[in-house]
Amino acid sequence: MDRLMQDSRFTGTTFVVIDFEGLTPAGRPAEPIEVAALALRADGGRLVEVGRFESLIRPPADVPVTAFDTAQTGITAQILAAAPAAAEVMARLDARLSVPAYRLVAHHASTEAGMIAHQAAHCPTLASTPLLDTERLAKAVLPGLGTYRLDNLLGYYGIPRPADRHRAMPDVEVTAQVLARLLADGCAAGRWRTLLDLDAAAGLQPKRLTPEPVLEQSALF
Repeated sequence: MDRLMQDSRFTGTTFVVIDFEGLTPAGRPAEPIEVAALALRADGGRLVEVGRFESLIRPPADVPVTAFDTAQTGITAQILAAAPAAAEVMARLDARLSVPAYRLVAHHASTEAGMIAHQAAHCPTLASTPLLDTERLAKAVLPGLGTYRLDNLLGYYGIPRPADRHRAMPDVEVTAQVLARLLADGCAAGRWRTLLDLDAAAGLQPKRLTPEPVLEQSALF
């Protein structure tokens, strides 16, 4: 990654790899039940960990944890009953982001962007931070791979699949490993030299929720 390390914007940025586990109730936005974040900064020619955060999140009382949810993550309603609410967790995470500049990093990052947008009132810094999508980075570096799901990239790079895959921190840790490999491969192939190159290839702007339209009052009333 020598070329990227010569870019002051890249070396001056903290990359926060983030992942949510969530519930998907019918007819309403997904509700987070776990979040993890791993902060990385350039040091000595590579990205090194400078902080981490993880927490379970208690969902609203009217959003059930289904058998499918538990089979996917191992998280039960009983486990979540004692967890803090999303507002508290997201505010605590947001308070950790006190030394900009930042990029959030996630695999299929639009999912994380949506989760954050629905919690924006509690995490204004997170909600205004641009994202990098490792799925898009992989498509730029590894054309013709076929599928760019995280498990497939782990197999391609020989990164062991964690036993507790689909828990937030294990997924963040392997996504960080994939990020490092994609950055190195992209540099070697001349795909990127600067943070702006990464943004052009795989950047996403924060998601903004569209406010519901205000209906004009009928002239009949």
